[in-house]
Amino acid sequence: METTDKKTIKGGEFLITETAYQDVFIPEEFDEEQNMIAQTCRDFLAAEIYPNLDRIDTQEEGLMPSLMDKAGELGILGVSIPEEYGGFGKNFNTSMLVADVIGAGHSFAVALSAHTGIGTLPILYYGNNEQKDRYIPKLATGEWKAAYCLTEPNSGSDANSGKTKAKLTEDGKHYLINGQKMWITNGGFADVFIVFAKIDDDANLTAFIVEREFGGITMNPEEHKMGIKGSSTRQVFFNDCPVPVENMLSERQNGFKIAVNILNIGRIKLAAAAIGASKSVIDTAVNYSNERIQFDRPISKYGAIRYKLAEMASKVYAVESANYRAGQNIDDAYDTLVAGGMDEGKAKLKSTEQFAVECAILKVWGSEVLDYVVDEGVQIYGGMGFSAEAPMDRAYRDARINRIFEGTNEINRLLTVDMMLKRAMKGELDLMTPATAVAAELMSIPDFGEEDNALFAAEKKTIKNLKKATLMVAGAAVQKLMMSLSKEQEILMNIADMAGYVYVAESAMLRTEKLVSLKGAESSEGQLNLMRIYFVEALDAIQKAGKEALWAFAEGDELRMMMVGLKRFTKSEPFNVKEVRQKVAQQLTAANKYCF
Repeated sequence: METTDKKTIKGGEFLITETAYQDVFIPEEFDEEQNMIAQTCRDFLAAEIYPNLDRIDTQEEGLMPSLMDKAGELGILGVSIPEEYGGFGKNFNTSMLVADVIGAGHSFAVALSAHTGIGTLPILYYGNNEQKDRYIPKLATGEWKAAYCLTEPNSGSDANSGKTKAKLTEDGKHYLINGQKMWITNGGFADVFIVFAKIDDDANLTAFIVEREFGGITMNPEEHKMGIKGSSTRQVFFNDCPVPVENMLSERQNGFKIAVNILNIGRIKLAAAAIGASKSVIDTAVNYSNERIQFDRPISKYGAIRYKLAEMASKVYAVESANYRAGQNIDDAYDTLVAGGMDEGKAKLKSTEQFAVECAILKVWGSEVLDYVVDEGVQIYGGMGFSAEAPMDRAYRDARINRIFEGTNEINRLLTVDMMLKRAMKGELDLMTPATAVAAELMSIPDFGEEDNALFAAEKKTIKNLKKATLMVAGAAVQKLMMSLSKEQEILMNIADMAGYVYVAESAMLRTEKLVSLKGAESSEGQLNLMRIYFVEALDAIQKAGKEALWAFAEGDELRMMMVGLKRFTKSEPFNVKEVRQKVAQQLTAANKYCF
Protein backbone atom coordinates (compact mmCIF):
# COMPACT_ATOMS: atom_id res chain seq x y z
CA MET A 1 0.00 0.00 0.00
CA GLU A 2 1.22 3.48 -0.77
CA THR A 3 1.93 5.73 2.18
CA THR A 4 1.92 8.99 0.27
CA ASP A 5 -0.64 11.59 1.29
CA LYS A 6 -3.63 11.03 -0.90
CA LYS A 7 -5.92 13.78 -2.00
CA THR A 8 -9.26 12.73 -0.54
CA ILE A 9 -12.31 13.09 -2.70
CA LYS A 10 -15.97 13.43 -1.73
CA GLY A 11 -18.64 11.13 -3.11
CA GLY A 12 -19.98 12.30 -6.48
CA GLU A 13 -17.08 14.74 -6.83
CA PHE A 14 -15.51 12.71 -9.65
CA LEU A 15 -17.66 14.66 -12.10
CA ILE A 16 -16.14 18.03 -11.22
CA THR A 17 -12.57 17.25 -10.13
CA GLU A 18 -9.55 15.72 -11.76
CA THR A 19 -8.20 12.62 -10.01
CA ALA A 20 -4.52 11.71 -10.19
CA TYR A 21 -3.61 8.06 -10.63
CA GLN A 22 -1.52 8.25 -7.43
CA ASP A 23 -4.78 8.78 -5.51
CA VAL A 24 -6.50 5.56 -6.60
CA PHE A 25 -6.05 1.98 -5.48
CA ILE A 26 -5.81 -0.75 -8.10
CA PRO A 27 -6.32 -4.51 -7.57
CA GLU A 28 -2.73 -5.19 -8.61
CA GLU A 29 -1.71 -3.53 -5.30
CA PHE A 30 -3.33 -6.07 -2.98
CA ASP A 31 -0.73 -7.28 -0.50
CA GLU A 32 0.34 -10.84 0.29
CA GLU A 33 -2.18 -11.31 3.10
CA GLN A 34 -5.08 -10.05 0.97
CA ASN A 35 -4.03 -12.33 -1.88
CA MET A 36 -3.92 -15.25 0.56
CA ILE A 37 -7.48 -14.50 1.68
CA ALA A 38 -8.54 -14.41 -1.99
CA GLN A 39 -6.79 -17.75 -2.60
CA THR A 40 -8.54 -19.30 0.41
CA CYS A 41 -11.85 -18.25 -1.17
CA ARG A 42 -10.85 -19.73 -4.57
CA ASP A 43 -9.78 -22.98 -2.95
CA PHE A 44 -13.06 -23.14 -1.03
CA LEU A 45 -15.09 -22.71 -4.24
CA ALA A 46 -13.02 -25.39 -6.00
CA ALA A 47 -13.32 -27.89 -3.14
CA GLU A 48 -16.82 -27.29 -1.78
CA ILE A 49 -18.96 -25.37 -4.26
CA TYR A 50 -18.18 -26.30 -7.88
CA PRO A 51 -18.38 -30.10 -7.32
CA ASN A 52 -21.77 -29.63 -5.60
CA LEU A 53 -23.57 -27.10 -7.83
CA ASP A 54 -26.35 -29.52 -8.81
CA ARG A 55 -26.88 -30.60 -5.20
CA ILE A 56 -26.98 -26.95 -4.14
CA ASP A 57 -29.55 -26.11 -6.85
CA THR A 58 -31.88 -28.90 -5.68
CA GLN A 59 -31.68 -27.39 -2.18
CA GLU A 60 -30.58 -30.65 -0.63
CA GLU A 61 -31.62 -30.55 3.02
CA GLY A 62 -28.93 -29.04 5.25
CA LEU A 63 -26.36 -28.59 2.46
CA MET A 64 -26.26 -24.80 2.24
CA PRO A 65 -26.05 -24.29 6.04
CA SER A 66 -23.23 -26.86 6.19
CA LEU A 67 -21.35 -25.00 3.43
CA MET A 68 -21.81 -21.76 5.37
CA ASP A 69 -20.39 -23.53 8.44
CA LYS A 70 -17.31 -24.58 6.45
CA ALA A 71 -16.86 -21.01 5.16
CA GLY A 72 -17.15 -19.83 8.77
CA GLU A 73 -14.42 -22.25 9.90
CA LEU A 74 -12.08 -20.77 7.28
CA GLY A 75 -12.86 -17.24 8.48
CA ILE A 76 -14.53 -16.23 5.18
CA LEU A 77 -17.67 -14.99 6.99
CA GLY A 78 -15.69 -12.78 9.38
CA VAL A 79 -13.24 -10.95 7.11
CA SER A 80 -14.59 -7.46 7.86
CA ILE A 81 -15.79 -8.17 11.41
CA PRO A 82 -13.60 -6.63 14.15
CA GLU A 83 -11.16 -8.98 15.89
CA GLU A 84 -12.87 -8.41 19.27
CA TYR A 85 -15.92 -10.24 17.86
CA GLY A 86 -13.97 -13.12 16.35
CA GLY A 87 -13.36 -11.68 12.87
CA PHE A 88 -10.25 -10.60 10.96
CA GLY A 89 -10.97 -6.86 11.13
CA LYS A 90 -9.94 -6.24 7.53
CA ASN A 91 -10.69 -3.05 5.60
CA PHE A 92 -13.52 -2.47 3.15
CA ASN A 93 -11.51 -3.23 0.00
CA THR A 94 -10.51 -6.63 1.43
CA SER A 95 -14.19 -7.46 1.94
CA MET A 96 -14.72 -6.32 -1.67
CA LEU A 97 -12.03 -8.78 -2.77
CA VAL A 98 -13.85 -11.62 -0.95
CA ALA A 99 -17.15 -10.63 -2.60
CA ASP A 100 -15.37 -10.56 -5.97
CA VAL A 101 -13.88 -14.07 -5.67
CA ILE A 102 -16.94 -15.67 -4.05
CA GLY A 103 -19.12 -13.97 -6.72
CA ALA A 104 -18.26 -16.88 -9.02
CA GLY A 105 -20.02 -19.25 -6.58
CA HIS A 106 -23.56 -19.01 -8.00
CA SER A 107 -26.27 -19.55 -5.33
CA PHE A 108 -23.70 -19.91 -2.57
CA ALA A 109 -22.46 -16.38 -3.31
CA VAL A 110 -25.99 -15.07 -2.74
CA ALA A 111 -26.37 -16.91 0.58
CA LEU A 112 -22.97 -15.72 1.79
CA SER A 113 -23.44 -12.09 0.78
CA ALA A 114 -26.91 -11.92 2.39
CA HIS A 115 -25.49 -13.33 5.61
CA THR A 116 -22.29 -11.26 5.81
CA GLY A 117 -23.86 -8.09 4.40
CA ILE A 118 -27.50 -7.21 4.99
CA GLY A 119 -27.84 -9.90 7.68
CA THR A 120 -24.83 -9.05 9.87
CA LEU A 121 -23.89 -5.43 9.20
CA PRO A 122 -27.05 -3.77 10.60
CA ILE A 123 -26.17 -5.25 14.02
CA LEU A 124 -22.46 -4.47 13.67
CA TYR A 125 -23.07 -0.84 12.64
CA TYR A 126 -26.26 0.03 14.52
CA GLY A 127 -26.35 -2.39 17.44
CA ASN A 128 -25.52 -1.43 21.02
CA ASN A 129 -22.71 -3.23 22.86
CA GLU A 130 -24.99 -5.89 24.34
CA GLN A 131 -26.49 -6.68 20.92
CA LYS A 132 -23.09 -6.87 19.27
CA ASP A 133 -21.72 -9.10 22.04
CA ARG A 134 -24.66 -11.48 21.74
CA TYR A 135 -24.92 -11.81 17.97
CA ILE A 136 -21.76 -10.83 16.10
CA PRO A 137 -19.39 -13.59 17.31
CA LYS A 138 -21.94 -16.27 16.34
CA LEU A 139 -22.59 -14.64 12.97
CA ALA A 140 -18.83 -14.31 12.34
CA THR A 141 -18.30 -18.06 12.70
CA GLY A 142 -21.53 -19.06 10.96
CA GLU A 143 -22.88 -20.74 14.11
CA TRP A 144 -25.90 -18.52 13.52
CA LYS A 145 -27.06 -17.63 10.00
CA ALA A 146 -28.71 -14.30 9.22
CA ALA A 147 -31.46 -13.00 6.94
CA TYR A 148 -32.91 -9.57 6.22
CA CYS A 149 -36.67 -8.97 6.14
CA LEU A 150 -37.53 -5.71 4.37
CA THR A 151 -39.54 -6.44 1.19
CA GLU A 152 -43.30 -7.06 1.39
CA PRO A 153 -45.86 -8.03 -1.28
CA ASN A 154 -46.82 -4.36 -1.76
CA SER A 155 -43.58 -2.63 -0.83
CA GLY A 156 -40.56 -3.31 -3.01
CA SER A 157 -38.75 -0.23 -4.31
CA ASP A 158 -40.97 1.88 -2.01
CA ALA A 159 -39.59 0.13 1.08
CA ASN A 160 -40.92 2.61 3.64
CA SER A 161 -44.52 1.78 2.70
CA GLY A 162 -44.33 -1.62 4.47
CA LYS A 163 -47.40 -2.75 6.43
CA THR A 164 -45.71 -5.00 9.03
CA LYS A 165 -46.63 -3.73 12.50
CA ALA A 166 -45.01 -3.84 15.94
CA LYS A 167 -47.05 -3.23 19.09
CA LEU A 168 -45.75 -2.93 22.65
CA THR A 169 -47.22 -5.46 25.10
CA GLU A 170 -49.05 -4.15 28.15
CA ASP A 171 -46.18 -5.12 30.45
CA GLY A 172 -43.82 -3.10 28.22
CA LYS A 173 -41.37 -6.01 27.84
CA HIS A 174 -41.97 -7.13 24.24
CA TYR A 175 -43.04 -5.88 20.85
CA LEU A 176 -45.48 -8.17 19.08
CA ILE A 177 -44.68 -8.20 15.36
CA ASN A 178 -47.36 -9.01 12.79
CA GLY A 179 -46.89 -8.99 9.03
CA GLN A 180 -45.64 -10.71 5.92
CA LYS A 181 -42.22 -10.46 4.24
CA MET A 182 -41.25 -11.91 0.87
CA TRP A 183 -38.14 -12.78 -1.18
CA ILE A 184 -36.24 -13.41 2.06
CA THR A 185 -32.82 -14.83 1.16
CA ASN A 186 -31.61 -17.48 3.67
CA GLY A 187 -35.16 -17.50 5.09
CA GLY A 188 -35.31 -21.29 5.22
CA PHE A 189 -32.38 -21.74 7.59
CA ALA A 190 -31.68 -18.35 9.22
CA ASP A 191 -31.42 -18.19 13.01
CA VAL A 192 -31.52 -14.38 13.14
CA PHE A 193 -33.70 -12.00 11.12
CA ILE A 194 -33.32 -8.23 10.75
CA VAL A 195 -37.00 -7.29 10.58
CA PHE A 196 -38.42 -3.89 9.60
CA ALA A 197 -41.82 -2.92 11.00
CA LYS A 198 -43.79 0.20 11.94
CA ILE A 199 -44.61 0.73 15.60
CA ASP A 200 -48.26 1.78 15.94
CA ASP A 201 -48.92 4.58 13.45
CA ASP A 202 -45.31 5.70 12.95
CA ALA A 203 -44.44 7.25 9.58
CA ASN A 204 -41.12 5.39 9.36
CA LEU A 205 -39.92 1.84 9.88
CA THR A 206 -38.14 0.58 12.97
CA ALA A 207 -35.63 -2.30 12.83
CA PHE A 208 -35.64 -5.29 15.17
CA ILE A 209 -33.30 -8.25 15.74
CA VAL A 210 -35.56 -11.31 15.75
CA GLU A 211 -34.45 -14.83 16.64
CA ARG A 212 -36.22 -17.77 15.05
CA GLU A 213 -36.60 -19.24 18.54
CA PHE A 214 -38.78 -16.31 19.66
CA GLY A 215 -41.78 -18.09 18.11
CA GLY A 216 -44.66 -16.76 16.02
CA ILE A 217 -42.70 -17.23 12.78
CA THR A 218 -44.05 -19.38 9.93
CA MET A 219 -42.95 -19.72 6.31
CA ASN A 220 -44.23 -20.60 2.89
CA PRO A 221 -42.37 -23.34 0.96
CA GLU A 222 -39.23 -22.36 -0.98
CA GLU A 223 -39.88 -20.12 -3.99
CA HIS A 224 -39.32 -21.61 -7.45
CA LYS A 225 -37.06 -19.12 -9.21
CA MET A 226 -35.60 -18.53 -12.67
CA GLY A 227 -32.05 -18.63 -11.33
CA ILE A 228 -30.07 -18.83 -8.07
CA LYS A 229 -32.16 -21.92 -7.43
CA GLY A 230 -29.90 -23.07 -4.61
CA SER A 231 -30.49 -19.91 -2.60
CA SER A 232 -33.18 -20.29 0.06
CA THR A 233 -35.93 -17.76 -0.69
CA ARG A 234 -39.05 -17.81 1.46
CA GLN A 235 -42.07 -15.77 2.41
CA VAL A 236 -41.90 -15.21 6.16
CA PHE A 237 -44.99 -14.57 8.31
CA PHE A 238 -44.88 -12.99 11.75
CA ASN A 239 -47.90 -13.79 13.91
CA ASP A 240 -47.67 -12.08 17.31
CA CYS A 241 -43.92 -12.77 17.22
CA PRO A 242 -42.68 -11.58 20.65
CA VAL A 243 -39.47 -9.55 20.43
CA PRO A 244 -37.85 -8.28 23.65
CA VAL A 245 -37.78 -4.47 23.76
CA GLU A 246 -33.98 -4.60 24.06
CA ASN A 247 -33.90 -6.13 20.56
CA MET A 248 -34.94 -2.91 18.89
CA LEU A 249 -32.04 -1.99 16.61
CA SER A 250 -30.95 1.65 16.92
CA GLU A 251 -33.76 4.12 17.64
CA ARG A 252 -37.46 4.03 16.90
CA GLN A 253 -38.24 5.05 13.29
CA ASN A 254 -34.57 4.76 12.27
CA GLY A 255 -35.26 1.60 10.26
CA PHE A 256 -35.58 3.23 6.86
CA LYS A 257 -32.24 4.96 7.32
CA ILE A 258 -30.65 1.63 8.32
CA ALA A 259 -32.15 -0.04 5.23
CA VAL A 260 -30.86 2.68 2.89
CA ASN A 261 -27.34 2.74 4.34
CA ILE A 262 -26.95 -1.04 4.42
CA LEU A 263 -28.15 -1.15 0.80
CA ASN A 264 -25.29 1.18 -0.20
CA ILE A 265 -22.85 -1.47 1.01
CA GLY A 266 -24.89 -4.22 -0.64
CA ARG A 267 -24.79 -2.38 -3.96
CA ILE A 268 -21.04 -2.01 -4.28
CA LYS A 269 -20.48 -5.57 -2.97
CA LEU A 270 -22.93 -6.83 -5.61
CA ALA A 271 -20.85 -5.04 -8.25
CA ALA A 272 -17.73 -6.83 -6.97
CA ALA A 273 -19.51 -10.20 -6.99
CA ALA A 274 -20.82 -9.61 -10.52
CA ILE A 275 -17.30 -8.92 -11.76
CA GLY A 276 -16.01 -12.08 -10.06
CA ALA A 277 -18.77 -14.06 -11.76
CA SER A 278 -17.97 -12.38 -15.10
CA LYS A 279 -14.30 -13.35 -14.90
CA SER A 280 -15.28 -16.96 -14.25
CA VAL A 281 -17.62 -16.96 -17.28
CA ILE A 282 -14.87 -15.48 -19.48
CA ASP A 283 -12.50 -18.25 -18.31
CA THR A 284 -15.03 -20.86 -19.38
CA ALA A 285 -15.84 -19.15 -22.68
CA VAL A 286 -12.17 -18.70 -23.65
CA ASN A 287 -11.47 -22.31 -22.76
CA TYR A 288 -14.38 -23.54 -24.90
CA SER A 289 -13.44 -21.29 -27.83
CA ASN A 290 -9.96 -22.84 -27.83
CA GLU A 291 -11.32 -26.39 -27.76
CA ARG A 292 -14.26 -26.08 -30.18
CA ILE A 293 -13.08 -26.87 -33.73
CA GLN A 294 -15.08 -25.67 -36.75
CA PHE A 295 -13.84 -25.63 -40.35
CA ASP A 296 -10.60 -27.25 -39.14
CA ARG A 297 -9.61 -24.56 -36.64
CA PRO A 298 -10.55 -23.48 -33.10
CA ILE A 299 -13.38 -20.93 -33.09
CA SER A 300 -11.06 -18.66 -31.03
CA LYS A 301 -9.28 -17.92 -34.33
CA TYR A 302 -12.36 -16.25 -35.84
CA GLY A 303 -12.90 -12.49 -35.74
CA ALA A 304 -16.54 -12.71 -34.64
CA ILE A 305 -15.57 -14.73 -31.55
CA ARG A 306 -12.52 -12.58 -30.83
CA TYR A 307 -14.75 -9.49 -30.90
CA LYS A 308 -16.89 -11.02 -28.15
CA LEU A 309 -13.97 -12.08 -25.96
CA ALA A 310 -12.32 -8.65 -26.14
CA GLU A 311 -15.54 -6.76 -25.44
CA MET A 312 -16.30 -8.98 -22.44
CA ALA A 313 -12.79 -8.46 -21.04
CA SER A 314 -12.82 -4.69 -21.64
CA LYS A 315 -16.08 -4.18 -19.74
CA VAL A 316 -14.93 -6.36 -16.83
CA TYR A 317 -11.57 -4.57 -16.60
CA ALA A 318 -13.21 -1.14 -16.53
CA VAL A 319 -15.81 -1.93 -13.87
CA GLU A 320 -13.29 -3.83 -11.73
CA SER A 321 -11.11 -0.70 -11.83
CA ALA A 322 -14.03 1.43 -10.64
CA ASN A 323 -14.98 -1.06 -7.89
CA TYR A 324 -11.64 -0.94 -6.12
CA ARG A 325 -11.25 2.80 -6.71
CA ALA A 326 -14.54 3.39 -4.86
CA GLY A 327 -13.70 0.77 -2.23
CA GLN A 328 -10.48 2.60 -1.41
CA ASN A 329 -12.31 5.94 -1.32
CA ILE A 330 -14.60 4.41 1.31
CA ASP A 331 -11.59 3.12 3.29
CA ASP A 332 -9.87 6.52 3.10
CA ALA A 333 -13.03 8.34 4.22
CA TYR A 334 -13.35 5.89 7.15
CA ASP A 335 -9.74 6.48 8.24
CA THR A 336 -10.25 10.26 8.11
CA LEU A 337 -13.47 10.08 10.16
CA VAL A 338 -11.93 7.81 12.82
CA ALA A 339 -8.84 10.04 13.02
CA GLY A 340 -11.25 12.94 13.62
CA GLY A 341 -12.70 11.15 16.65
CA MET A 342 -15.79 9.48 15.19
CA ASP A 343 -16.98 6.14 16.59
CA GLU A 344 -15.82 3.26 14.34
CA GLY A 345 -19.31 1.92 13.64
CA LYS A 346 -20.60 5.37 12.72
CA ALA A 347 -17.52 6.01 10.58
CA LYS A 348 -18.13 2.77 8.62
CA LEU A 349 -21.65 3.93 7.81
CA LYS A 350 -20.75 7.52 7.11
CA SER A 351 -17.89 6.57 4.76
CA THR A 352 -20.14 4.32 2.65
CA GLU A 353 -22.97 6.84 2.71
CA GLN A 354 -20.49 9.44 1.44
CA PHE A 355 -19.97 7.30 -1.70
CA ALA A 356 -23.60 6.26 -2.19
CA VAL A 357 -23.53 7.80 -5.71
CA GLU A 358 -20.62 5.57 -6.75
CA CYS A 359 -22.26 2.53 -5.08
CA ALA A 360 -25.42 3.07 -7.15
CA ILE A 361 -23.43 3.49 -10.39
CA LEU A 362 -21.39 0.38 -9.73
CA LYS A 363 -24.41 -1.75 -8.89
CA VAL A 364 -25.88 -0.88 -12.31
CA TRP A 365 -22.62 -1.30 -14.23
CA GLY A 366 -21.56 -4.52 -12.51
CA SER A 367 -24.89 -6.27 -13.01
CA GLU A 368 -25.21 -5.13 -16.63
CA VAL A 369 -21.66 -6.20 -17.49
CA LEU A 370 -22.37 -9.65 -16.02
CA ASP A 371 -25.55 -9.86 -18.10
CA TYR A 372 -23.59 -8.96 -21.23
CA VAL A 373 -20.86 -11.48 -20.42
CA VAL A 374 -23.19 -14.43 -19.75
CA ASP A 375 -25.21 -13.65 -22.87
CA GLU A 376 -22.11 -13.65 -25.06
CA GLY A 377 -20.87 -16.71 -23.16
CA VAL A 378 -23.97 -18.62 -24.26
CA GLN A 379 -23.41 -17.40 -27.83
CA ILE A 380 -19.78 -18.55 -27.89
CA TYR A 381 -20.94 -22.01 -26.80
CA GLY A 382 -23.51 -21.97 -29.63
CA GLY A 383 -25.96 -24.88 -29.40
CA MET A 384 -24.17 -26.23 -26.35
CA GLY A 385 -24.78 -22.90 -24.64
CA PHE A 386 -28.48 -23.70 -24.63
CA SER A 387 -27.96 -27.11 -23.06
CA ALA A 388 -28.63 -27.48 -19.35
CA GLU A 389 -25.65 -29.86 -19.30
CA ALA A 390 -23.19 -27.07 -20.21
CA PRO A 391 -21.99 -24.44 -17.69
CA MET A 392 -23.49 -21.38 -19.41
CA ASP A 393 -27.05 -22.40 -18.55
CA ARG A 394 -26.66 -21.82 -14.81
CA ALA A 395 -24.49 -18.70 -15.30
CA TYR A 396 -27.09 -17.15 -17.63
CA ARG A 397 -30.04 -17.77 -15.31
CA ASP A 398 -28.23 -16.85 -12.11
CA ALA A 399 -27.06 -13.51 -13.52
CA ARG A 400 -30.52 -12.10 -14.18
CA ILE A 401 -31.48 -11.37 -10.57
CA ASN A 402 -28.63 -8.88 -10.13
CA ARG A 403 -30.40 -6.12 -12.05
CA ILE A 404 -33.29 -6.42 -9.55
CA PHE A 405 -31.46 -7.11 -6.25
CA GLU A 406 -30.40 -4.21 -3.98
CA GLY A 407 -32.75 -1.80 -5.71
CA THR A 408 -33.58 -2.23 -9.39
CA ASN A 409 -31.18 -0.72 -11.90
CA GLU A 410 -33.86 1.81 -12.83
CA ILE A 411 -34.12 2.96 -9.20
CA ASN A 412 -30.32 3.10 -8.91
CA ARG A 413 -30.02 5.22 -12.06
CA LEU A 414 -32.61 7.65 -10.72
CA LEU A 415 -30.88 7.68 -7.33
CA THR A 416 -27.50 8.50 -8.92
CA VAL A 417 -28.77 11.82 -10.27
CA ASP A 418 -31.12 12.53 -7.37
CA MET A 419 -28.33 12.16 -4.79
CA MET A 420 -25.94 14.37 -6.77
CA LEU A 421 -28.53 17.11 -7.21
CA LYS A 422 -29.51 16.97 -3.52
CA ARG A 423 -25.87 17.31 -2.51
CA ALA A 424 -25.53 20.26 -4.87
CA MET A 425 -28.59 21.93 -3.31
CA LYS A 426 -27.15 21.40 0.18
CA GLY A 427 -23.88 23.02 -0.92
CA GLU A 428 -21.91 19.78 -0.43
CA LEU A 429 -21.13 19.46 -4.14
CA ASP A 430 -20.59 22.47 -6.36
CA LEU A 431 -22.07 21.31 -9.66
CA MET A 432 -23.39 24.68 -10.79
CA THR A 433 -20.04 26.53 -11.08
CA PRO A 434 -18.54 24.01 -13.55
CA ALA A 435 -21.91 23.59 -15.32
CA THR A 436 -22.10 27.39 -15.80
CA ALA A 437 -18.49 27.43 -17.04
CA VAL A 438 -19.36 24.77 -19.63
CA ALA A 439 -22.37 26.80 -20.76
CA ALA A 440 -20.09 29.85 -21.18
CA GLU A 441 -17.56 27.74 -23.08
CA LEU A 442 -20.24 26.84 -25.63
CA MET A 443 -20.47 30.53 -26.58
CA SER A 444 -16.71 30.84 -27.14
CA ILE A 445 -14.43 29.76 -29.98
CA PRO A 446 -12.97 26.31 -29.24
CA ASP A 447 -9.36 26.33 -28.02
CA PHE A 448 -7.59 23.66 -30.04
CA GLY A 449 -4.27 24.29 -28.27
CA GLU A 450 -1.10 22.34 -28.92
CA GLU A 451 -1.52 18.66 -29.62
CA ASP A 452 -0.13 16.54 -26.79
CA ASN A 453 1.07 13.09 -27.88
CA ALA A 454 2.11 11.87 -24.44
CA LEU A 455 0.68 8.57 -23.23
CA PHE A 456 -2.80 9.14 -21.69
CA ALA A 457 -2.97 12.77 -22.92
CA ALA A 458 -5.75 11.92 -25.37
CA GLU A 459 -7.68 9.92 -22.77
CA LYS A 460 -7.37 12.68 -20.17
CA LYS A 461 -8.69 15.21 -22.66
CA THR A 462 -11.55 12.85 -23.53
CA ILE A 463 -12.50 12.40 -19.87
CA LYS A 464 -12.41 16.17 -19.31
CA ASN A 465 -14.72 16.65 -22.30
CA LEU A 466 -17.08 13.84 -21.30
CA LYS A 467 -17.46 15.47 -17.88
CA LYS A 468 -18.30 18.74 -19.67
CA ALA A 469 -20.90 16.96 -21.81
CA THR A 470 -22.53 15.49 -18.70
CA LEU A 471 -22.50 18.80 -16.82
CA MET A 472 -23.89 20.61 -19.88
CA VAL A 473 -26.86 18.25 -20.22
CA ALA A 474 -27.52 17.99 -16.46
CA GLY A 475 -27.19 21.75 -15.93
CA ALA A 476 -29.52 22.56 -18.83
CA ALA A 477 -32.06 19.96 -17.65
CA VAL A 478 -32.09 21.42 -14.12
CA GLN A 479 -32.53 24.97 -15.43
CA LYS A 480 -35.17 24.10 -18.00
CA LEU A 481 -37.28 21.61 -16.06
CA MET A 482 -36.74 22.85 -12.48
CA MET A 483 -39.11 21.04 -10.09
CA SER A 484 -40.59 18.80 -12.79
CA LEU A 485 -37.21 17.16 -13.49
CA SER A 486 -37.86 14.54 -10.79
CA LYS A 487 -40.80 13.27 -12.87
CA GLU A 488 -38.74 13.02 -16.07
CA GLN A 489 -37.35 9.56 -15.45
CA GLU A 490 -36.08 8.96 -19.00
CA ILE A 491 -34.03 12.17 -18.93
CA LEU A 492 -32.68 11.38 -15.46
CA MET A 493 -31.64 7.93 -16.65
CA ASN A 494 -29.89 9.47 -19.67
CA ILE A 495 -27.90 11.72 -17.31
CA ALA A 496 -27.15 8.77 -15.00
CA ASP A 497 -25.76 6.82 -17.95
CA MET A 498 -23.53 9.74 -18.91
CA ALA A 499 -22.21 10.09 -15.34
CA GLY A 500 -21.73 6.34 -14.97
CA TYR A 501 -19.74 6.00 -18.16
CA VAL A 502 -17.56 8.95 -17.12
CA TYR A 503 -16.82 7.31 -13.77
CA VAL A 504 -16.06 3.86 -15.13
CA ALA A 505 -13.99 5.06 -18.11
CA GLU A 506 -11.97 7.40 -15.90
CA SER A 507 -11.39 4.54 -13.43
CA ALA A 508 -10.08 2.31 -16.24
CA MET A 509 -7.75 5.10 -17.34
CA LEU A 510 -6.42 5.79 -13.82
CA ARG A 511 -5.81 2.09 -13.15
CA THR A 512 -3.95 1.71 -16.44
CA GLU A 513 -1.90 4.86 -15.84
CA LYS A 514 -0.91 3.59 -12.41
CA LEU A 515 -0.01 0.18 -13.85
CA VAL A 516 2.19 1.81 -16.49
CA SER A 517 3.91 3.83 -13.73
CA LEU A 518 4.63 0.58 -11.86
CA LYS A 519 5.44 -1.84 -14.68
CA GLY A 520 6.03 0.22 -17.81
CA ALA A 521 3.95 0.59 -20.98
CA GLU A 522 5.21 -2.57 -22.64
CA SER A 523 4.21 -4.84 -19.76
CA SER A 524 0.82 -3.10 -19.59
CA GLU A 525 -0.03 -3.31 -23.29
CA GLY A 526 -3.04 -5.57 -22.70
CA GLN A 527 -4.50 -3.19 -20.11
CA LEU A 528 -3.88 -0.18 -22.37
CA ASN A 529 -5.83 -1.97 -25.09
CA LEU A 530 -8.70 -2.85 -22.74
CA MET A 531 -8.91 0.80 -21.67
CA ARG A 532 -8.95 2.01 -25.29
CA ILE A 533 -11.73 -0.39 -26.25
CA TYR A 534 -13.79 0.83 -23.31
CA PHE A 535 -13.26 4.47 -24.28
CA VAL A 536 -14.82 3.78 -27.67
CA GLU A 537 -17.91 2.38 -25.91
CA ALA A 538 -18.08 5.25 -23.41
CA LEU A 539 -17.84 7.95 -26.10
CA ASP A 540 -20.62 6.41 -28.17
CA ALA A 541 -22.87 5.76 -25.16
CA ILE A 542 -22.45 9.27 -23.73
CA GLN A 543 -23.16 10.85 -27.10
CA LYS A 544 -26.33 8.77 -27.50
CA ALA A 545 -27.60 9.44 -23.95
CA GLY A 546 -26.82 13.17 -24.26
CA LYS A 547 -28.57 13.45 -27.59
CA GLU A 548 -31.70 11.70 -26.31
CA ALA A 549 -31.85 13.92 -23.22
CA LEU A 550 -31.37 17.16 -25.19
CA TRP A 551 -33.96 16.19 -27.78
CA ALA A 552 -36.41 15.59 -24.93
CA PHE A 553 -36.31 19.04 -23.33
CA ALA A 554 -34.42 21.60 -25.49
CA GLU A 555 -35.49 23.25 -28.73
CA GLY A 556 -34.61 25.97 -31.22
CA ASP A 557 -31.29 27.83 -30.96
CA GLU A 558 -30.61 26.43 -27.48
CA LEU A 559 -30.88 22.86 -28.79
CA ARG A 560 -28.72 23.62 -31.84
CA MET A 561 -26.02 25.17 -29.67
CA MET A 562 -25.96 22.29 -27.19
CA MET A 563 -25.92 19.70 -29.97
CA VAL A 564 -22.81 21.42 -31.35
CA GLY A 565 -21.36 21.32 -27.82
CA LEU A 566 -22.22 17.64 -27.42
CA LYS A 567 -20.55 16.86 -30.73
CA ARG A 568 -17.46 18.82 -29.68
CA PHE A 569 -17.27 17.11 -26.28
CA THR A 570 -17.74 13.57 -27.63
CA LYS A 571 -15.43 13.95 -30.61
CA SER A 572 -12.94 11.14 -31.12
CA GLU A 573 -10.03 10.55 -33.44
CA PRO A 574 -10.22 7.60 -35.87
CA PHE A 575 -9.02 4.48 -34.10
CA ASN A 576 -8.74 0.93 -35.39
CA VAL A 577 -10.59 -0.74 -32.53
CA LYS A 578 -10.87 -4.01 -34.48
CA GLU A 579 -7.10 -4.44 -34.44
CA VAL A 580 -6.91 -3.75 -30.72
CA ARG A 581 -9.70 -6.24 -29.97
CA GLN A 582 -7.75 -8.86 -31.94
CA LYS A 583 -4.69 -8.30 -29.73
CA VAL A 584 -6.74 -8.59 -26.52
CA ALA A 585 -8.40 -11.78 -27.75
CA GLN A 586 -5.03 -13.26 -28.65
CA GLN A 587 -3.82 -12.60 -25.10
CA LEU A 588 -6.91 -14.22 -23.62
CA THR A 589 -6.77 -17.29 -25.83
CA ALA A 590 -3.02 -17.73 -25.28
CA ALA A 591 -3.56 -17.65 -21.51
CA ASN A 592 -6.74 -19.76 -21.88
CA LYS A 593 -8.45 -17.58 -19.24
CA TYR A 594 -9.19 -14.02 -18.18
CA CYS A 595 -5.62 -12.81 -17.60
CA PHE A 596 -5.88 -9.11 -16.74
